[in-house]
Amino acid sequence: MTLFPLTAIAQTLAADGAWQRLESPVRTELRGLSVVSKQIAWASGAQGTVLRTTDGEHWQQIPVPGAEKLDFRAIRAFSDQVAWIMSAGPGEQSRIFVTQDGGTHWEPRFINTDPNGFWNAITASADGRFTVFGDPDASGLQFWQTDTNGQHLQRLNTPTALRPLPAEGAFAASGTCLFQLNPQSLWAVTGGAERARIAYSHDGGLQWQIRDLPLAAGAASRGAFSVSFRDTQHGIVAGGDYKEIHYDSPNIAVTQDGGNSWQSIRALPAGFLSVVTHVPGTNNTVVAGGLTGSGVSHDGGIHWRQLSTTPVNTIAFADAKHGWAIGPKGLLMRYQGAPLDVQTDSK
Repeated sequence: MTLFPLTAIAQTLAADGAWQRLESPVRTELRGLSVVSKQIAWASGAQGTVLRTTDGEHWQQIPVPGAEKLDFRAIRAFSDQVAWIMSAGPGEQSRIFVTQDGGTHWEPRFINTDPNGFWNAITASADGRFTVFGDPDASGLQFWQTDTNGQHLQRLNTPTALRPLPAEGAFAASGTCLFQLNPQSLWAVTGGAERARIAYSHDGGLQWQIRDLPLAAGAASRGAFSVSFRDTQHGIVAGGDYKEIHYDSPNIAVTQDGGNSWQSIRALPAGFLSVVTHVPGTNNTVVAGGLTGSGVSHDGGIHWRQLSTTPVNTIAFADAKHGWAIGPKGLLMRYQGAPLDVQTDSK
């Protein structure tokens, strides 16, 4: 939907409580993050940037030939060798590249040939299919899906339920406006319109339902930015206003019925949140972050404790002890706080 300008917010140069700042080989905006293990993670961002760590601390820049002008907003990695990266932008600026050899070679796998199209996020399922979430056309929100070999990409049929609101789209802020729990269950969140909404499918994208979200809306910069689910019933959405990062409104919504109904929450940090994610290996711990910092909840998003005030774009964890955050001006941080399963999680 929107390619945000580079933020001018100052960075914390030293460790900031729960996070240790790592040396970064770039100064570009980083927005895509995929964690493979407690040592292996990939990141991506503006100006064709792709980074990888294989020891959890030191990051290497990996060139993608011919992609220097692309903005890689999402990445999905499966090992230190295999990764898919997606660039966001109008028309042919939305592309997908694949590497099978750690970035030595990149295959340009898919290009968005619709001049009005705009890809926002990509997910992968256990059966080998990839799903891409794009901004709507006149018929509705766009979802694209590959075959199980990842070789062919086609748009899924758009049911009436996915007809867009005026000005509705998705935010390519952190690569997390689309979430896939399993081959059948998908959730996607939107903004920019009079209401923030969530679309969800439990049959692999054939049929969809859509619900309003109790988050900031009514402006092009407001809405839902990120979604994560622990199981098919318990999920969480983060959002706000990326232009007015201290806009006073609920910035989290939680569901216990698969997305049919939602409860709004004022989380810490207050203000704009671009990402929320469940922490693997914990019962109900979630971490959220944005340009006002990051926070943690041990009860699925009801009660929050602030972790840091350092601005971030996205966060991902391997387990309760190992995670990373990335953000403006090449920011790379590694989690160094107390294990996130030390507090008894809510049942």
